[in-house]
Amino acid sequence: MDAPQTVTRLLNRVAAGHGAAAEELLPIVYHELRALAASLFRDQKPGNTLQPTALVHEAYLKLVDQSIDWSSRSQFFVVAARAMRSILVDHARGKSRDKRGGGWQRVSLSSDPAAADAEELPVERVDAALTRLAELDARKARLVELRFFGGLSLEQAADALGIARSTASEDWRMARAWLYNELREHPT
Repeated sequence: MDAPQTVTRLLNRVAAGHGAAAEELLPIVYHELRALAASLFRDQKPGNTLQPTALVHEAYLKLVDQSIDWSSRSQFFVVAARAMRSILVDHARGKSRDKRGGGWQRVSLSSDPAAADAEELPVERVDAALTRLAELDARKARLVELRFFGGLSLEQAADALGIARSTASEDWRMARAWLYNELREHPT
């Protein structure tokens, strides 16, 4: 039942306005969406008001409300990563506007938990830098988005983007170096 074709078929039915298809789709993709959301919260401090389950539900609602001509299951998860990024950035902005100070939501550019504390960054800064990267190289920005916000491995991201794994590896190395320099040059 979890075949990629099943997901694509259900997505197209949802886009065509068949509400029952959305109810069939959620149980099929929920586990993977929940894993993506959980990966985004792995380095978060306790007490965050937005939880992975709420992020999944908000992202899912955004996805099924769009009338996209879904071409594949991979496309769904690419769009899901983008939706989660948008929700996290909006949530962080709301918290930073909080009259009690709110604080920043912190994220790490490293997949190494030992390095996470040293590289913890506000999600808003990462989002702004990623937007600047997209202006220079959209593919590298999408790769970072899938890895950073989508929680995909390098291989999964390469498959989702339809590029060779060696190309994804090179893009990832270049994008990380560019983002490192960009975030160092624009500290606020």
